[in-house]
Amino acid sequence: MAAPWPYPRWVAHRGAGKLAPENTLAAFRLGASHGYRMFECDAKLSADGVPFLMHDSTLERTTSGRGTGGDLPWSELSQLDAGSWHSRAFAGEPLASLENVARYCVHNRLLLNIEIKPTPGVERHTGEVVARDAARLWAGEAIPPLLTSFKTEALTGARDAAPSLPRGLLLDTLWDGWLAAARELGCVAIVCNHALWDAATVALVHEAGMRALSYTVNDEWAAERLIALGTDGIITDRVDLFSPAG
Repeated sequence: MAAPWPYPRWVAHRGAGKLAPENTLAAFRLGASHGYRMFECDAKLSADGVPFLMHDSTLERTTSGRGTGGDLPWSELSQLDAGSWHSRAFAGEPLASLENVARYCVHNRLLLNIEIKPTPGVERHTGEVVARDAARLWAGEAIPPLLTSFKTEALTGARDAAPSLPRGLLLDTLWDGWLAAARELGCVAIVCNHALWDAATVALVHEAGMRALSYTVNDEWAAERLIALGTDGIITDRVDLFSPAG
């Protein structure tokens, strides 16, 4: 039997989906203005070991920088413009450190799903540092952040560094041994591409004592299907379409 689940069904992807520059505090604020109480974000490490929010390994798509984000120290990363690529309204918005986001979430009683998104080659180390920092930043809070990753090495590092923090395995395919790997990692959730869920897979996960979560759900028909299947969480870009109270 799964333990009580402290997280809401609806989770805002990268802060506010596509309505604001992803993984920035501006996106979190916008998502919160739509009533969302839980957010998903991507965390990786700077060259000097500071966890910061960015999805891609490279800087070009979402910042004014060039090259691999993990190759630069936080002192340089923090000076980049992470908003202009989205729209003029967000010009000058900086990259967010995990510490910035933690302060915002704790102060406003918001919940977080931190996807550990390592720069290739430092998977385990990234998991260790992100988990250790998360345990420190959320110390004493009633509901800790949920740590997820596609990379089992990152989740292994997270488990070893901060075993008390809940973990989830992200899947874009149901590869051989995924459920056994999730059990070995002590996961509390499986987070799938929403198209992978069917009644049998949901039942398998629930019978294993885990929760069934989905990414990235932007259509009403998909959300209705997942709710009918009895899944437990939906990550969406459409904070303007789906009421988080639903």
